[in-house]
Amino acid sequence: MKRNAIVPYFLIMVMGLVLVFFLSVKGVGDSKEIAQGDDDTEQVVFDPEEKSKSCISCHGDNLEGKGNIPGLVNTELSKDELIDVLKNGRNGDAGMMPGGLVAGNEEAMAEWILTLE
Repeated sequence: MKRNAIVPYFLIMVMGLVLVFFLSVKGVGDSKEIAQGDDDTEQVVFDPEEKSKSCISCHGDNLEGKGNIPGLVNTELSKDELIDVLKNGRNGDAGMMPGGLVAGNEEAMAEWILTLE
């Protein structure tokens, strides 16, 4: 008596389709829970002073400038100019300032820089 070799493959395919169906239903249920959000999640607040630690390598320990790189203390740039530099960067005589280092938080960082004395 010969057995049909396609039967095991057919059974595996049916079990796979059933599994995909049930996982899809489970995913739909979970998506509603995920969409509601989790109230226990902690909001991450941008801290310009903490972020400024990465500025020290170019602008000096006190952010007063280093070599031909300008300082951030008592800057002559306006808030809008600072936001532009933070977003787009700057190439100049003093070197290159890369943009996007504080993506999405440029305004908060610019306000903080203007408070430096």
